[in-house]
Amino acid sequence: MAKLIPERLAERRKAVGLSQAELARRVGIGQSSANRLETGGTRNPRQIIEIARVLSTTPEYLTGATDDVAEGYVPAPSAQDVAEELGLVPVRELDLTLGMGATYLDVPVTETIRLFPIEFLRAYTRASPDLLFFAHGMGDSMEPTLRDSDLLLVDCSQKSLNISEKIWVITYGGVSAIKRLRPLPTGGVEMMADNLHVPNAIAYDGEMQIIGRVVAVIRKV
Repeated sequence: MAKLIPERLAERRKAVGLSQAELARRVGIGQSSANRLETGGTRNPRQIIEIARVLSTTPEYLTGATDDVAEGYVPAPSAQDVAEELGLVPVRELDLTLGMGATYLDVPVTETIRLFPIEFLRAYTRASPDLLFFAHGMGDSMEPTLRDSDLLLVDCSQKSLNISEKIWVITYGGVSAIKRLRPLPTGGVEMMADNLHVPNAIAYDGEMQIIGRVVAVIRKV
């Protein structure tokens, strides 16, 4: 088996801007092992394929079988390439707990990007993924339809009440809430709970804003 040329490894590491510590981390070896590779203490590393990949070259170049650093090198696909190949799209998940009752909105919200199969999303909505988000429901006002801590998929492209009595995420009086909505002939909007023990309320004259419609619910069984 051809032996690793330490000078070539060191040259490639510097060319791609990695420290010995970072090379070791990416390959999954100790920094002392990475140092031995560059000083000639280890000439037949088992990880040579992974080392070459991290250094954007080939084992053949690192062992002197070729002088062309790029000959035969096939870049690893990016995370975006893999996601596209698998039909995955990014959707926001917010650490905002949406009140089935009410939740104050003047708190910092952390956003995490999750990848979901586009076919899964298309079963519930045709909206662009950047107009969707996931968040958790809290409370019991929408029992039995929604349960405490259900994960909700919200479609922010839907804000028109032409779909009466669906479930909506709204803001009302400075708080978020999840309610069914029914336009009234008087011009107001009735905000309805599914829990018969929770009273309904009526919003008038811009008191309520629609964030989006709940189009899917995910829960543990």
